[in-house]
Amino acid sequence: MPIYEQFEINIPSDTAEGQAVQERIIAAMETAEFSPRDVFGMRLALEEGLVNAIKHGNRMDPEKTVRVACEVSDVLARVEIEDQGPGFDWNDVPDPTAEENLERPCGRGIMLMRAFMSKVEYNESGNKVLLEKLRVAPEEPA
Repeated sequence: MPIYEQFEINIPSDTAEGQAVQERIIAAMETAEFSPRDVFGMRLALEEGLVNAIKHGNRMDPEKTVRVACEVSDVLARVEIEDQGPGFDWNDVPDPTAEENLERPCGRGIMLMRAFMSKVEYNESGNKVLLEKLRVAPEEPA
């Protein structure tokens, strides 16, 4: 199983740095020929995970960093994002599709990450998220 990208990096709490890491991961998925839908889903999940870590986890604190670990093979893209914040309980995030929450912005990112990824897991303290995308096999012609 060829590995197209594998790294672990600590970035400052800066959304531009998060964007650069996101582009590195997306480029590896494109090189590994993941489908456009898989790449789109990972881009969305990465943006959400990185922005949450930088803004909500580390509260944009320049003294704190975000650890990103990535491995992209021909069958799986796996990314861990860990901030230095106190974490949160993702079970307490309100359902954004519930009638009373339709006008509220919170919770949508987690819902979208779960919709597009094969696996989304948080650690116990809630300051680390694991995103995994298994390659979707191309449809067999009918």
